[in-house]
Amino acid sequence: MSHDDRRCPDLGPARHERTNLVRRPSGAAFFWCENLRRSLAFSAENLRFVSRHVLLTGFEPFGPHPVNPSELLVRSIEGKIVGGRAIAVRVFPVETRTMRDRLEAVLRDEQPEFVIGTGYAPGRASLAVERAALNVLDFAIPDAVGTMRKNDPVERGGPDARLATLPLDEILAAWAGGGIPGYVSNSAGTYLCNQWLYEALALTANAAPPVPVGFVHLPALPAQALQLGAETTPSMSLELMRRGLETAIEAVAQWLESKPAAPAKRAGSQMWIPRGLREVER
Repeated sequence: MSHDDRRCPDLGPARHERTNLVRRPSGAAFFWCENLRRSLAFSAENLRFVSRHVLLTGFEPFGPHPVNPSELLVRSIEGKIVGGRAIAVRVFPVETRTMRDRLEAVLRDEQPEFVIGTGYAPGRASLAVERAALNVLDFAIPDAVGTMRKNDPVERGGPDARLATLPLDEILAAWAGGGIPGYVSNSAGTYLCNQWLYEALALTANAAPPVPVGFVHLPALPAQALQLGAETTPSMSLELMRRGLETAIEAVAQWLESKPAAPAKRAGSQMWIPRGLREVER
C-alpha cells in the first residue's frame, strides 16, 4: 500500500468494486483525500466534452447506524455523466461545528451548476425532497464528535426558514413518470441534514448565476430495516435510490435548460460566488 493509499485507504485500483464503508478522515486530511478522489474520478475522458456539473453530498455513518445509505448512494454515482452533467461528490462527517466551513470550501472549489444533498432518515417511507430548512438545531443524539445542540439557531439573526431552490414539482413529476416513490417533505428535521440545507441555501443566496440547492432524505436499506424492525421500518433498495437521484438530476437539468439563457460573460469579468466566499475572476 502506498503512502497515498494509507491516507485514503478506500482509494486504489479496485475502489469501485468495494462495498464496505471506510470512515472518512476529518480536518486537513479530509480535504486532501477528497481533492485526490475528485482528480481520480474526473478523468480527462469524463470531462472532455462536459463543461457543467452537479455537486452531490452525503454523510458518513453516525450514532447507532454503522452504514449511511447517503454515502453509498452518492459514491455509486461519482464520476458519471447524468443529464449532461458530470457528477462531483463530497461526503461530510456528521459534525455540526465544521459544517458551514466545509460547505463553503466545497462550493468555492467546485462552483457547481446546482447542488443536491442527501441524508439518511430511518422511518421515511420513500425518497423525500425537502421543501424548507428551519433555523433551529435540536438534536436527539450528539453529533459524531459528541456535540449536543438544543434549541440553537443555525444562524443567529438569520431568517426562521429558508426554502429549497430546486424545482420540486418537476422532480415529483419525473419520479412519478419513472415509477419511483417519492414526495415533498415539509420538515427536514432539526439535526445535521436540516443544518446542511439551511447553510447551503444561505451560502448560495446571492450567487450569480443562481445555484439551485435542495436536499433528499433517504429511507433505510432493506438490511437496515431488518435490523431496526421490518414490521415498522420502510425500506428501499440502493438501486431504486440511485434511479431516483439520477432522475432528479435529469429533471433539474431539463428545468434549467428550459429557462432563458443568462447573458454571456465577457472575458475577465467577475462573477460572485456564494455569499461569504471570495470574489473570483472568471
